[in-house]
Amino acid sequence: MMLSRFKERTMVNINKQPPIVEDLRSHSAEQMAELRVLLGAGITGRPDPRRPGFFELDGVSNVYYIFRYPTGHKVLLLAAWQRELDPVAEMVAYSCPAA
Repeated sequence: MMLSRFKERTMVNINKQPPIVEDLRSHSAEQMAELRVLLGAGITGRPDPRRPGFFELDGVSNVYYIFRYPTGHKVLLLAAWQRELDPVAEMVAYSCPAA
């Protein structure tokens, strides 16, 4: 009986919060909202093999280039571009498997 009371008091529910997103440029509100949805869904993206901590995330119509802090609490949005306006980005997105 005493052990069950101890367990009840020591349990703590921790809700995982989505990371804080900092925009380093002037991206649109729609782009910021889509990026937050992607991050909230747990999408990690493709890692940049030359830069640790940097990733590309594929949205519906945009590709996002971000830096994710190792703690996971903060993400820096460095660049975003539309897929249909940049055919090279679309080709790379299909040729590189997601991480």
